[in-house]
Amino acid sequence: MKIAMLARNPNLYSHQRLVEAAEARGHTLEILNTTRCTVHIASHRPQVFYNGEKVARYDAVIPRIGASITNYGLAILRQFEMQGCWPLNESVAIGRSRDKLRSMQILAKHGLGLPLTAYANDPKQAEEIIKAVKGPPVVIKLLEGTQGIGVVLAETMSSAKSVIEAFRGANVNILVQEFIKEAGGTDIRALVVGGKVVATMKRTGAADDFRSNLHRGGSAELIKITPAERATAVNAAKRMGLNVCGVDMLRSNHGPVIMEVNSSPGLEGIEKATGKDIAGMIIEFIEKSAKDGKTKTKGTG
Repeated sequence: MKIAMLARNPNLYSHQRLVEAAEARGHTLEILNTTRCTVHIASHRPQVFYNGEKVARYDAVIPRIGASITNYGLAILRQFEMQGCWPLNESVAIGRSRDKLRSMQILAKHGLGLPLTAYANDPKQAEEIIKAVKGPPVVIKLLEGTQGIGVVLAETMSSAKSVIEAFRGANVNILVQEFIKEAGGTDIRALVVGGKVVATMKRTGAADDFRSNLHRGGSAELIKITPAERATAVNAAKRMGLNVCGVDMLRSNHGPVIMEVNSSPGLEGIEKATGKDIAGMIIEFIEKSAKDGKTKTKGTG
């Protein structure tokens, strides 16, 4: 097969592993810098160009679109889809997952466990939404933050109101969520491929940080998850319409709660923690799934 990957940094561990796994199975995987792609829109002739040259036909495309270029990357991915190229994750599904509010609304609609979450436009409503999530303390998140950036723990009413008012004063959209104290600064990453949880790890934050993101200095270790946690991860991927994703959950007193569904999960931490060839599993899934005419958007919302 001939596979394209939309990514800006070809040297990242995840991208190198996917190239290695594809080549080991006899495929060609070419990394295209997303920002160097352009689209030419004409009736009945959708085209993608790369560095000014018409892109050849690919059997499948792996989108590894950075959060900072989500909208541009999705436009490029849609053009590949219109050409009949099979996407590992579809543009509509990635768009859902990148909007934290929309993803929470979809997951809540289907009854999945979530932390209490509130959203408001007017900073004068700060106290109302803090109380709505049984705080303080509360966790305040940027709607489009990633890797733990733009996530603040506010431990008092005054500090929470100050942070909310500062973000909204700068016209930045945020969510306010209950703080799950019993999680103890750890979370679970369940990696889903093709509707199955293929690997799990527990992530623990640095000593002085409530966030457990590995990019923020956290650590990872192998963990066995419960049937309820496994079912939650699989259902979350299904409802978001994602073939491959990382589902981040906390263990609360009332069962697993989903913090985020990541449509472009990193492979380094989880491969090293579990010893599993996840890149190979992803390429194997592409082999089985990439067929012409299978680009219809999954899911709703």
